[in-house]
Amino acid sequence: MSGLESWREEKQSAWLYRELAACEPDPRIADLFRALASAADRQSASWQPESGSLPSLEPSVRARIAVRLARMLGPRRVRHMLAALKVRGLSVYDSHAATGHAMPTSVTQMERRHKGYGGGNLRAAVFGVNDGLVSNTSLIMGVAGASAGAGSVITAGVAGLLAGALSMAAGEYISMRSQREMFEYQIGLERDELDEYPEEEAEELALIYAARGMDLEEARRITRALVKNPEAALDALAREELGLNPDDLGSPWGAAAFSFLAFAAGAILPLVPFLLGLPLGTALMAAAAVAGVALFGVGAALSLFTGRRALAGGLRMVLIGGGAGIVTWLIGNLLGAAIS
Repeated sequence: MSGLESWREEKQSAWLYRELAACEPDPRIADLFRALASAADRQSASWQPESGSLPSLEPSVRARIAVRLARMLGPRRVRHMLAALKVRGLSVYDSHAATGHAMPTSVTQMERRHKGYGGGNLRAAVFGVNDGLVSNTSLIMGVAGASAGAGSVITAGVAGLLAGALSMAAGEYISMRSQREMFEYQIGLERDELDEYPEEEAEELALIYAARGMDLEEARRITRALVKNPEAALDALAREELGLNPDDLGSPWGAAAFSFLAFAAGAILPLVPFLLGLPLGTALMAAAAVAGVALFGVGAALSLFTGRRALAGGLRMVLIGGGAGIVTWLIGNLLGAAIS
């Protein structure tokens, strides 16, 4: 990035912060944005050419759209868009920041705090199994309701399993890839800035901690020591300035395979009775029973994440999935009668 481009980037950042401060209802966060605007102005001065006139600043279309949405909805609700514009200090919108967790008192504590572990895989697996179970059970019931033979039901069920699992895998790959590219781009910019002016980055990080209740001088002492360790400093800056989690840089292929297998695991269950060669009526009742038991188990497992009682969660899922299966069976029955 050239000096003029860097100047333009910092000036746009300063403009963004002032616009966000103007529409931020929380005075503490508005003060943070104003302080970050001043810091961006100071950084832009280091990129300003020594001679020659500077072009007029025209914020990008993306920046203007983000500001307009922030005015309408509030900065908190568009923080993911703001993260893509490299707006810092977004961690103040995190739930832990709002409730006020204990602030670090040393560099060691800060480094430990920023070592996180992903905990969403189990939840994603449960939802993936549930999607496969409900969608393929409904498909099988609809085809069976149309008075199709066992061969047609198996064909439809296998096709539904593959189509759904591949769709889930493709969607998860694109989502994870896009997220990873954004994270890598933002963290790469932060790494460059940390190399160029570490003292300014330490000051911005101190301002963020001060906005969350830490004494400013104490925050400055800690962050100035932190930037001496580039790896730990980059991790802290990514989390606290950008609101990004470096631990979320997962593998797109791994996420795609995980989604495929989770969906397929749920979708195969109602197919098993038909694959065993049971008579059509018996296989249909067995598939409904297997799906009902599995739906109850999924609902009970989801209660681990929702806080509901396992029995209530399981019964609710049986009602939802069972209702979907009954509706598709009735529609298939009506279509089968109309076609025949």
